[in-house]
Amino acid sequence: MAKWLQGSNKKNDIVVSTRIRLARNIEDFLFPQMMDTESANKVIDRIRSSIIESNTILSREFDFFRIKDIPPLERQIFVEKHLISPELIAKPEKSAFLLRKDEKVTVMINEEDHIRIQVLLPSLGLEESWDLCSKIDDIIEENVKYAFDEKLGYLTSCPTNVGTGMRASVMLHLPSLVMTGHINKVLQAVNQIGLTVRGLYGEGTDALGNLFQISNQTTLGETEEEIIEKLKKIVLQIIDREKESRQRLINTKRIEVEDIVYRSLGILKNSRIITSKESMKLLSDVRMGIEMGIINDIDLDKINNLMILSQPASIQKYSGKELNAKERDIKRAEMIREYLK
Repeated sequence: MAKWLQGSNKKNDIVVSTRIRLARNIEDFLFPQMMDTESANKVIDRIRSSIIESNTILSREFDFFRIKDIPPLERQIFVEKHLISPELIAKPEKSAFLLRKDEKVTVMINEEDHIRIQVLLPSLGLEESWDLCSKIDDIIEENVKYAFDEKLGYLTSCPTNVGTGMRASVMLHLPSLVMTGHINKVLQAVNQIGLTVRGLYGEGTDALGNLFQISNQTTLGETEEEIIEKLKKIVLQIIDREKESRQRLINTKRIEVEDIVYRSLGILKNSRIITSKESMKLLSDVRMGIEMGIINDIDLDKINNLMILSQPASIQKYSGKELNAKERDIKRAEMIREYLK
């Protein structure tokens, strides 16, 4: 199981995860897109030493990785586990990251900004995530001087991150709103109040498995606490809409819903070849069945973990060798059958 998923709160089963990410840059260095490799290495050394060589208990909790030293397949697995971004591995000679041993904190170095601090927790935990992210931020700032403007706040590579530099995201599982066709209205309403919706791996990615990331769109003009409060309020409203939709489905179309759930479980338990996209759809149906009390003998964490392990690079890791697309589909079906025995 992905370590960061451990300790999930089953009371918030519609919420898969909470993520807080802070963007920071070091004064007197060009932004990563403009830096040469020598400067990139200086930034990596400074951020690494600010944590690993600090006099805090955190110094013993992190492992350090240079992207160039990690095999390509392993890099993609870190992405599939949501521990680093796809953008970080696009510049292997210039990027690195620090990962806390429980995988709940990552400090990405030379992604779009010099520093991207990410805290990733299971279930809904915006305040807890922000508290931890802020502490890591303070430790780094004791050793490096951030690019900061008195009027604008933290200066970042992309203008949309200037200000707090904070993106707060909650990943929600919303199968009933999708099934009933109400999801578009909900997402339009979210966009109209300054929040945005992203896919499984962030900006520009698809909402596979009925998983939607709800995030703040603006980082200027609001404090971190105000951003979190606003996001939490909307997330709780969406959770209520999803619960209401599920209850209506149970009241009016119970047999049809049960049929969808058990058909999906049957396919997952018996298929011999299955694509990543199809497995995410079927796993979403089974996840919904667990959350709605239709299925009681499968642990929700097992389904959450399968949603990660069924991705292309993780399948090859499971297999122990590189596979083409068809071989991955066959191995994916085999792995899912084994997990659901």
